[in-house]
Amino acid sequence: MKMNFNELTEFSKEFKRFSKKYKSLSKDLEEFKHVVDVVPLGNSKHFNIITKNEQCVIVKARLFCCYLKGSSLRIIYAFHYQDCKIEFIELYFKGEKENENYERIKDYFNQYS
Repeated sequence: MKMNFNELTEFSKEFKRFSKKYKSLSKDLEEFKHVVDVVPLGNSKHFNIITKNEQCVIVKARLFCCYLKGSSLRIIYAFHYQDCKIEFIELYFKGEKENENYERIKDYFNQYS
């Protein structure tokens, strides 16, 4: 079954901001989508499950960016089992921000609890 991808408005804004800085980001995100399309919960130590329930699981992963020549971008997404859907929640640069936005994740997760 084909995976559906959505993104929160906040994610879209963050993505747009980083895309201006890192020109390869659109291509990098497409590559990331191919990986999670096949293995929704990730395939390496670069994927961590933050929280989960019956409907969805929230995952934090490293997003490899060619422009950065490293994996210092982090992406937070929700995988919904039944709907076969991935929703991108947050994108941040490890150098600017140590951790994910817990409030945003909690608000999102509470919608599906």
